[in-house]
Amino acid sequence: MRRREFITLVGSAAALPLVAGAQQSGRIRRVGVLMSTAADDREGRARIAAFRQGLQKLGWTEGQNVRLDIRWTAGDADLDRKFAAELVALTPDVVLATASPTVAALQVATRTVPIVFAHAVDPVGAGFVDSLARPGGNATGFVLFEYGISAKWLELLKEIVPSVVINIKTAKALGITVPPSLLARADEVIE
Repeated sequence: MRRREFITLVGSAAALPLVAGAQQSGRIRRVGVLMSTAADDREGRARIAAFRQGLQKLGWTEGQNVRLDIRWTAGDADLDRKFAAELVALTPDVVLATASPTVAALQVATRTVPIVFAHAVDPVGAGFVDSLARPGGNATGFVLFEYGISAKWLELLKEIVPSVVINIKTAKALGITVPPSLLARADEVIE
């Protein structure tokens, strides 16, 4: 899937809580966006453009029935916290967070405003959600990798490159459970 298509999908997901009211209410809905990139970042700008495009496809037009409040943190933890608090104070209907640090800052600022995240690394392990299947709380979103399938990655790697040696200590340090099918072949495993 191309990056632009992915971001459009994220935009659509962020708008889901608002879809029912898109044509029903004269009220302008407020969407906060906490970007982890700098305001002049080309990729970040492309993501915002795709987000706007996705909203428009769902019937949301900026200035008519939706308002976007966008903050750019450039990866600065202090700005993450400052802008998270600022966005929450604006009482948005939903907030889109673009990385794990922005999600963390938003969850400190609110436990009631819905948060949709993109690019979060291990949202379960980070405590953003209870599980991927049933997130609970006020956050939900998309992950780039499901680390629960890392053992399968090892099996596939071993199948593709039979000469690869698996280091158990390194795998455990990375939180990877080595599949028993690989452990059975002790000559291919370093303890």
